[in-house]
Amino acid sequence: MPNLQVRDIDAQLYNWLCVNTKLANHSISQHVITILQEKAAAPQETPTNAVDAFLALNDSWGDDRSAEEIVSEIRNSRINTSARGNDFLRSVIHSGK
Repeated sequence: MPNLQVRDIDAQLYNWLCVNTKLANHSISQHVITILQEKAAAPQETPTNAVDAFLALNDSWGDDRSAEEIVSEIRNSRINTSARGNDFLRSVIHSGK
């Protein structure tokens, strides 16, 4: 029969395993096998990749405005900072820093 040895297990995980082993009235080996069997028998979820997750967001925000209206609102909400930027550049140039 195959053998499995686990080394360098985290103390907190080992303590959890010991408590649950006692509750299940198993040895540690029996309990680990039970956990692995339950996990193996459980239905496996298909992992979603980033593209699928992103595409699932399609229309999730439910905005009724057209793309042009949204772009227009974004552009109109921008603050013109070029004047402040020029003042900053002038102060740096004149201060010699």
